[in-house]
Amino acid sequence: MISGKTRLIPHIGYPTESFKAPLIYNPWFESRGIDAVVVPFGVKGEDYAAALASIRRFTNFHGALVTMPHKVTTVAMLDEASTAVQIAGACNALLLRPDGKLVGDMFDGAGFVRGVKRKGLVLAGASCLVVGAGGVGCAIAASLAAEGPAMMTLFDVHAPSAEGLAKRLSRHYPDIDVRVGSSDPAGYDLVVNGTPLGMKPGDPLPFDVARLAPETFVGEVVMKQEITPLLRAAIDRGCRYQIGTDMLFEMIPAYTEFFGFGTTTPDELRAVAQVSY
Repeated sequence: MISGKTRLIPHIGYPTESFKAPLIYNPWFESRGIDAVVVPFGVKGEDYAAALASIRRFTNFHGALVTMPHKVTTVAMLDEASTAVQIAGACNALLLRPDGKLVGDMFDGAGFVRGVKRKGLVLAGASCLVVGAGGVGCAIAASLAAEGPAMMTLFDVHAPSAEGLAKRLSRHYPDIDVRVGSSDPAGYDLVVNGTPLGMKPGDPLPFDVARLAPETFVGEVVMKQEITPLLRAAIDRGCRYQIGTDMLFEMIPAYTEFFGFGTTTPDELRAVAQVSY
């Protein structure tokens, strides 16, 4: 039940049709007796700066979830940015502090990494390919780097994005062999789709799945459906995989702590979530 005291947490992005977060956070808030609500806010890129400037003035605004296409542009709007935001060059969590400062953090990468580790993938010394160097791809690359892989290749259709990420990673993790290369997935322990390809019917696959070895672990970030066309192709190749919503469930405990609502577990969240496809 929403009251006059309810803390508002917009889930800001565009389009909003595939948003799953309200179906996870709100049942959990209710189960814990937390007077807060996550509400989708559809905001196009050209309207975002003005919209966020207005939203942060709402007296019942607590913080926000930020998703595509705003994760990168949010960084310039922060009063304070976490180390993860500085490395990833993107932000997906906002908190309005009592002093009026807007603080940003980034949990996409942490959620993704926690998920694949829970599934038994050893990242220390591994070889990784991250396809997509936008907000989510940068965040995942940053969190993967913190686990100590031996080598990481980055690819983006906009080459300067991959090159910029490579420079930031090399600056913070000089012991990792960071490369800007192709999207060929052959020979890697982990391949990540960090692009939005798969959100729309008829989207091309982000890389050539025929080049996947059965030993390769494939990670997906698209949440439009549980088994995306990419994951179906990976399963057919015999690969282990992670679905997009696994990353979401794994990152939510970091969000709830960031918002000051205590912690939780993926299992607890799944027990109350109303996610459907």
